[in-house]
Amino acid sequence: MLPPPGTPGTDLPVRAVLPALDAALTGTGSAVLVAPPGTGKTTLVPLALAGALPGRVLVAEPRRVATRAAAHRMAALVGEPVGRSVGYSVRGDSRRSEDTRVEVVTTGLLVRRLQADPELAGVAAVVLDECHERHLDTDLALAFTLDARAALRPELRLLAMSATAQAGRLAVLLGGADPAPVVEATGTLHDVEAVWCPPEPALPPPHGGRVDPRLLDAVAATTRRALAGTAGDVLVFLPGAAEIAGVTGRLRGVDADVRPLHGRLPAADQDAALTPGPRRRVVLSTDVAESSLTVPGVRTVVDAGLARVPRFDVSRGLGALATVRVSRSSAVQRAGRAGREGPGRVYRLWSEAEHARLPAAPEPEIAVADLTGLALELACWGAPEGTGLALPDPAPAAAFAVARAALHDLGAVDDAGRVTARGRSLTAVGAHPRLARALLDGAPRVGSRRAAEVVALLSADLPAGSDDLVAEWRALRAGRGGAAARWREEVARLARAVPPAPDPGVPGDVAAGLVVGLAHPDWLARRRPGTERTYLLAAGTGAELTPGTALAGAPWLAVAAADRQPGRRDARVRAAVAVDEATAREVGSVRDGPEVTWRDGDVAAARVERLGAIVLTERPLPDPDPAAVAAAVAEGLRREGLALLRWTPAARALRERLAAAHAGLGEPWPAVDDDALGTALAATPAVSAARGRADLTRIDVVAALRALVPWQLAGRLDELVPERVEVPTGSRVRVDYTDPAVPTLSVRVQEVFGWAAAPVVAGRPLRLQLLSPAHRVVATTADLAGFWVTGYPGVRAELRGRYPRHPWPEDPATAPPTRRAAPRR
Repeated sequence: MLPPPGTPGTDLPVRAVLPALDAALTGTGSAVLVAPPGTGKTTLVPLALAGALPGRVLVAEPRRVATRAAAHRMAALVGEPVGRSVGYSVRGDSRRSEDTRVEVVTTGLLVRRLQADPELAGVAAVVLDECHERHLDTDLALAFTLDARAALRPELRLLAMSATAQAGRLAVLLGGADPAPVVEATGTLHDVEAVWCPPEPALPPPHGGRVDPRLLDAVAATTRRALAGTAGDVLVFLPGAAEIAGVTGRLRGVDADVRPLHGRLPAADQDAALTPGPRRRVVLSTDVAESSLTVPGVRTVVDAGLARVPRFDVSRGLGALATVRVSRSSAVQRAGRAGREGPGRVYRLWSEAEHARLPAAPEPEIAVADLTGLALELACWGAPEGTGLALPDPAPAAAFAVARAALHDLGAVDDAGRVTARGRSLTAVGAHPRLARALLDGAPRVGSRRAAEVVALLSADLPAGSDDLVAEWRALRAGRGGAAARWREEVARLARAVPPAPDPGVPGDVAAGLVVGLAHPDWLARRRPGTERTYLLAAGTGAELTPGTALAGAPWLAVAAADRQPGRRDARVRAAVAVDEATAREVGSVRDGPEVTWRDGDVAAARVERLGAIVLTERPLPDPDPAAVAAAVAEGLRREGLALLRWTPAARALRERLAAAHAGLGEPWPAVDDDALGTALAATPAVSAARGRADLTRIDVVAALRALVPWQLAGRLDELVPERVEVPTGSRVRVDYTDPAVPTLSVRVQEVFGWAAAPVVAGRPLRLQLLSPAHRVVATTADLAGFWVTGYPGVRAELRGRYPRHPWPEDPATAPPTRRAAPRR
């Protein structure tokens, strides 16, 4: 199918490596192709494979816009309309026929095909494009294709293509111990001059999903500068559709056609952005133009230096898109777009010093995103843990556990993680499992059409600042073209995925609240007393509405989107529907039962009806379960510490002695640090019988501590760790166990004359703090015999004149001890 050399648009660098690529695939069945953007890998390689192989070639692209663009470009090269020899399929749109030899699909659609037919009947080769972007669907498509090839279709050819040179890991994934061959095509890239133009004054880094409007001002100003100082078209990289719209407005009046390019646009608008016109163009694009697409005519790039990526807060169950600094590798890819057709220029809205501090490469999506969809796909494949699959990176354990728990709550997997019939029904919808659940369970309640409309709205990238979902729904219903057209396409697709259900006449805001609540029952929220904009989510997280919102004061919300900015305790509500308590009860998980907890400094026992963390009703519980009370008391000890007990001087002294015994003698002497002692005391009969704070204060702590000592050691406590030690004068001096590692005895020098060595206490020589007659420390030692020889002479020389009435013998080791001074004369 590949047109002959000399055909316009086909003499690209990748053509030179096609023989090597054919040899690699013929020899091993799999290969890695590394080729920079613009070298022809996306268009020429599939056509060459289709000409050499008898079956169909499936080409998987990570984005819809790239899928359609690749199909149109290949169809143009072979001189046919799309849908004949070259076709495409994306979610909700397909142009292919029985004659189609090359079909371009999204990676998500390839995953669906593999789940439905792991053998990929009639497919001779699978080409995975842009593998370096590391989207979840790309990772899954690679892993599933490799698994199907190993178990069912060893003759299936597999080619992984990447725009970066980091091909070693891909080669190992494809070939295992015998890595797949790597073929590299070198592009002809012209010099690109870097112009560093950070905004003045410096702007704060991106925060959550927000982009500082001053950065958009700077992007627009820099674009005007680029138009004035360069030739050719200008490609501007921005993080999302909202920023593209903002810069479009700021460029009003420029002498060029301003063309937006992002995934939410209708197909006709995307095609317009990719088609050179009679006038100069400014193409405002998301990272879709970074490597997936070639925008012809570009000689200048303006890079805002930002990307929008998924982020999932595992501890709070919040998933959203976050704006982050672009990586160095992505910045290089973007700049390269200016050097395809001649020398170019890139204007970077950051400094050269900042560039050196950028991350080397973007994080793979599996490391940061919500993994609920991935976990369901793995379960449907028959590998709930991903065991045996060649995933480029393992799923983070915590995020994967949260995803598995969410699927279990949805009924999509059983206790062992195996997919259920319900799970397969959710997967068939072709949406996130939570949204699929909302569609399937919402259709009987509100009608299949309205359920599809709300779910299509939830799956869209909502405009920044719009938090009233019902208002957005009405706007889309009344709109024409643009976002409204894309929304209607998705509504039609979703409506086909669910059994028809009539509209029962539920009011629109109630219908929206029901569907949103079914999608996110953990995000049902009740307003906190005495506030207008702060709420408590059923998941236990606080949430806050933005100032000036029309939703302020609503008693209940069904939250559709929320995120939490770094450094903030509460989440920010990005989109929600005002609902009543009845709606929240209908779609939420309401539980009613006894609860015995430690609250406000004491045991609280009540019968509680709650929706997650939200308490609906609470009634006193007169006769709580004793085991539950004991557990609450133990929790109180853990949270508030041992200060709940009454610590007498005797109890503190005994604890210090036991700590010294454990430090010096080890097991089985009990550890008595806060954590260990709290756990041990919680299991004693005295603490277990306590029913609240007052009972804890009446516990005999000395008896409780002695009960922790094993019976065979209890009688030796005073022997091994005495409270007092008798010195040579007969005085019984208290041992200081404040530092359990070094028991210490403070005593006057004259009282230990005649001692050759300090006694052993808690398994070690007692440290002596030797005092002057005035009770000032003159020496500290655990080696008394050595002190008499080396230390004492200096002490004697210094103090004998100051205290002449006290004995200072030359040989203290044999001198009689005394606690008295000689009488005055």
